[in-house]
Amino acid sequence: MKEVKTWMKGSALAFALIAGASAAQAAEQRAVMAVDSTFSTLDPYDANDTLSQAVSKSFYQGLFGFDKDLKLTNVLATSYEVSGDGLTYTFKLRQGVKFQDGTDFNAAAVKANFDRVTDPANHLKRYNMFRRIAKTEVVDPYTVKVTLNAPFSAFVNVLAHPSAVMISPAAMKKWGKDIGLHPVGTGPFAFVKWDPAGDLVVHKFDGYWKKGYPKIDEIDWKPVADNNTRAALMRTGEADFAFRIPFEQASAFQSNPKVDLIATPSIIQRYISLNTAKKPFDNPLVRQALNYAINKDALAKVAFAGYALPSDGVLPQGVDYSVKLGPWPYDPAKARELLKQAGYPNGFETTLWSAYNNSTAQKAIQFVQQQLAQVGVKANVEALETGTAVARVESAQDPATAGVRMYYIGWSSSTGEADWGISPLLASASWPPKLMNTAYYKNPAVDEDLAKALETTDRAQKTALYTDAQKRIWADAPWVFLVKEKVVYARSKRLAGAYVAPDGSFNFDEISIR
Repeated sequence: MKEVKTWMKGSALAFALIAGASAAQAAEQRAVMAVDSTFSTLDPYDANDTLSQAVSKSFYQGLFGFDKDLKLTNVLATSYEVSGDGLTYTFKLRQGVKFQDGTDFNAAAVKANFDRVTDPANHLKRYNMFRRIAKTEVVDPYTVKVTLNAPFSAFVNVLAHPSAVMISPAAMKKWGKDIGLHPVGTGPFAFVKWDPAGDLVVHKFDGYWKKGYPKIDEIDWKPVADNNTRAALMRTGEADFAFRIPFEQASAFQSNPKVDLIATPSIIQRYISLNTAKKPFDNPLVRQALNYAINKDALAKVAFAGYALPSDGVLPQGVDYSVKLGPWPYDPAKARELLKQAGYPNGFETTLWSAYNNSTAQKAIQFVQQQLAQVGVKANVEALETGTAVARVESAQDPATAGVRMYYIGWSSSTGEADWGISPLLASASWPPKLMNTAYYKNPAVDEDLAKALETTDRAQKTALYTDAQKRIWADAPWVFLVKEKVVYARSKRLAGAYVAPDGSFNFDEISIR
């Protein structure tokens, strides 16, 4: 009996060790991703913020996408053809793909999604991105034809935008307007739960079409608004990934043996739009003066701890068709001279609002305030809560009564192409509340360039048109061109295959635990 008891004790110990190892292994397949804000919705067609669209890549995919370097890739579409007049796009679809509710992905699903977003009665925030679609037709189960109401050469890039996803038609029918709380897509992870004020948890989708993926079992997307708390989670190992890392805390991670600090170029541009419909910003000499008045190198150091570079064009390098034109040099004497020529020898008083109230934005607008004071411009600064910024600036109904004067904000073209980096911000058809031309800028020659660029697929013609548009905008100076950020994030050394893309979105197709 003694030998039996000993064997049983040994076996029990062995089983315990195996069970413990299995539990540990299972625990290692869960990644905690700390991000800097809560999510507005899990319906990418109804989201304006990059973060909500980025985390939705867990369960959603589109016909096309971008890799971690913002290069266009096929996803649920395998190929496409464009008609000679540029109006009709025919897409061949990937076969054998299932939605997470078990239904088939096919041409009918594509039609259901495009019909939904192009119906103005649905009031989806991304309607304007897809308004050029006139109709979507099913050719056969795995071929779909999309007809546009006008040539739009950036259309495939738009279909790679993180908002252009395929949602299960069965789920849309079941949940209706609440689909943003019950996402069902074709992506690598299936939705588990979401607390709108807290974490989003997703679990490996066993029916995922890409064999061998995903390589981990679960992701916990953890919103942590406080910079210090988010950084602390990385230091203690409670998070495997953190974005954003506060610029001023980045250096502390460089010596951490368990964490990689990663800083890479981005296409995130920070600028101040100037309300060109109101005095004194209706005068181009004033707008040019303000560009000379700001020391962008010093701004990059003070507000961004060196993790930014002065803006050298209307579009950041990395966006297709971007042109390097600057940066505007720091020359306060030139700024004062231009203000004098414009009839403001003693400067003027104005307001500077920020679309954000985080610590970096606070530092940026305070630095700009100090710089403007040196050339006689008194700017009363205010960092707005998100809801207030949307209400005061982005939802203004009438340019004549719009209260905005100077507005600190940023933009990244998540289509990777010039149109989405210029048209929503600087075309005369994009004044609020329709889109984001908060400068109320209007230049008919720029409008014509932008329209003609979308009518041609000839790269040389598009290059010439976008170059002309950017040169005109740079000279007109509807913005104070400030800096382009670097994306700065921390990643545990045990985690691989998770990146922040140049537009501030995420790529985690290859995510794994080492």
